[in-house]
Amino acid sequence: MLKRFFISFLATIAGIWISVTLILICISIIVASIISASSSSSDVKDNSILYINLKGDITERLQNQSLMDFVKDYDSKGQSLDQILTSVRLAAKDKKIKGIYIDAGGSAMGMASRQELVEALSDFKESGKWIYAYADNFAQGDYLVASVADKVFLNPVGNVDIRGIGIQTPFFAGLLDKLGIKVQVVKVGTYKSAVEPYIFNTMSEPARHQNQVFVDSIWNYYSTTVADNRNVSPADVSAWADSLTFAWTAEHDIDAGIVTETRYRREVEDMLRSMTDADSNDDLKLVTPAKYIEASSNKLASASKEHIAVLYAVGDIVDSGEGGIVGSTIVPQIIDLADDDNVRALVLRVNSGGGSAFASEQIWEALEYFKSTGKPFYVSMGDYAASGGYYISCGADRIFADATTLTGSIGVFGLIPDLSGLVTGKLGVTFSTVASSPNATFMSITEPMTPAQKASMQRYVEDTYDIFTSRVADGRHMSVDSVKAIAEGRVWVGSSAIGLGLVDQLGSLDSAIKAIADEVSLDADSWVAYPNVAGTFLERLLEETAEMKTSTGMVLDKDILRYLIMAKQISEMNPVQARMPEIIIR
Repeated sequence: MLKRFFISFLATIAGIWISVTLILICISIIVASIISASSSSSDVKDNSILYINLKGDITERLQNQSLMDFVKDYDSKGQSLDQILTSVRLAAKDKKIKGIYIDAGGSAMGMASRQELVEALSDFKESGKWIYAYADNFAQGDYLVASVADKVFLNPVGNVDIRGIGIQTPFFAGLLDKLGIKVQVVKVGTYKSAVEPYIFNTMSEPARHQNQVFVDSIWNYYSTTVADNRNVSPADVSAWADSLTFAWTAEHDIDAGIVTETRYRREVEDMLRSMTDADSNDDLKLVTPAKYIEASSNKLASASKEHIAVLYAVGDIVDSGEGGIVGSTIVPQIIDLADDDNVRALVLRVNSGGGSAFASEQIWEALEYFKSTGKPFYVSMGDYAASGGYYISCGADRIFADATTLTGSIGVFGLIPDLSGLVTGKLGVTFSTVASSPNATFMSITEPMTPAQKASMQRYVEDTYDIFTSRVADGRHMSVDSVKAIAEGRVWVGSSAIGLGLVDQLGSLDSAIKAIADEVSLDADSWVAYPNVAGTFLERLLEETAEMKTSTGMVLDKDILRYLIMAKQISEMNPVQARMPEIIIR
C-alpha cells in the first residue's frame, strides 16, 4: 500500500510539473509571438506621417494608473506631452517622416503644456517639412496648437470656439454651513487663497486681483501667438473672442483668417495620401507618437551610459501612498541619481501646485544632497510649479519656466475640519472623553480647537513659512525680506517671475536640457526620463474596464467626482500644506 501511495504521489507531482512546464512554454511562445508581432508592426515605413491626435486628457507624462485615477475617469495609458514632444523632435530629423497631421478632437491640457507643444512644432517646421491640422470643431486650446500648421482645415459645418481665458472657482462655505461643518483655517499669506472655498462664498479682493493679472497675461500670450501664426493682429484675435466665433459659419472663419480651407475629414485624408504616394485608405501611413517612439527606441539615450537624468515631479506632493509626487518614493530616487556615476546632471521637471509641506522639505533636502555631489541641477517648470512645487524647485542652479507657467504661491496653510455641528448638532451623536491631558485628542474632527490650540497651530504654520522663505532666499540668493515681499502666497506667471528673481529664464523643457547638456559637454539627446513607468496586469484590467465604462456611458460627471475626491483628500492630507488653489482655466 505504501509503495502504491508513493508511486501515485510521485506520478501526481510529475504530472503537475509537466503541466506547469508546458504552460510556461506556451506562455513563452505567446509572449514571443506578441513581441515579434509588435516589433514588426512598429517599424516606421517610408512616406509616414506623424499623427498627433489631440483628444482627451494629455498628461505631462504617463504614470501607472491608480484606483483613484480610475475613479476620476482618467484615460489609462493615454497620450502624454513627453511622448508627443519627443516624437516631434525625432521626426524632424527622420527622412521616413514626411510631415505631421494634427487631428484636433478636443484635448485637455494646461496652457504651458500647449505652449511647449507650439514651440516644438515651430522648431519642426524649420526642417522644411509640413504640418497640417484638421478638426470637425476646434476648441480654443486645440486651435492654439493648430494655428502653427501650414494649413488649418475645418469641417464645412464645423466651428472654431474662441472665447477668451476665464477662471471659475467653486465655493463650499454655504454648503458647509447647511451641513453644520466648519473648516478651521490657519495660514500665512494674504494671497494664500487655497483656503477660501471653505470659508468664503466668493473670491477675496486679493485673490481676484491676482487671478485677473495672470488671466490677462495668459490671454496676451494666446492672442499674440495665434496672431503671429495666422498673420493677423492680437486685436483681431481679441475681436474673435468678443464675437463668440462658435456661432460663425465656416466661410466666415476663412474670411477672417482663422482657418485656411473647409474640407471633410475624408478629403483631408485623400490629400495626405496624394502627398505621400499612397493609393488606398490602408496605404496612409499614420504613426502615433507612442508607436513612433517604440520604433525609434534605438535613437534614445541609455541609462547604462553617461546621461542627463530628467526626473518628472508631477501632481500633488504627498508624504506617502500612490500617485502624484510621493515623498517616500522620490527622495530615494533622487539619492540614487546622485550616487549614479552615469548621471552627469539632473533636470527636475515640475508640474505641481504643491501639497504636503513636510514632503516638500524632504524632497528639497534630497536635491541639496544631489547638488553636494558637484553635479548641475536645473528645474524646468510646466503648467504649475507653485507653493510646494516652488519649494522643491527653489534650490536649482537654474530655473526655466514657460511664459504661462503659474509659479510662486510661497505660503503655508492648515485646514482642520470641525464636524461637531453636523455630528452632534444635527445627528445627535455625542462623545465622552477620558484623557491624561487637555490636548490628548487635539485635531479631532468632532470638536473645535481651543484658542490655545489654534494659537499653537498658527505658530507651527508660521515656523514652516519661515523655513520655506529661507529655502527660497538661499536658493535664489535673495534676502528673506525680499522673498517675503513677493511671497504672501501670491501666484505669478512665468513671464513676471523672471523680473522678481523667482525664475532665471523663459524656456521649455527642451531648452533646459540643451542648456545643462552644454554645461556638462554632452549631446542634447543624451537624456533619460525617470522614474521608469512600467505597465501592470492590473493597469490593463483597469484600462479594459475604463473602455467598457466609456462604451456603456456609465460615467459620473467629472466635476462632481473631483469635488468628492477633494473632500476625501482634505480629510486625509497632512494638516500643514504648501499648496496653491486648484485653478481651472477655461
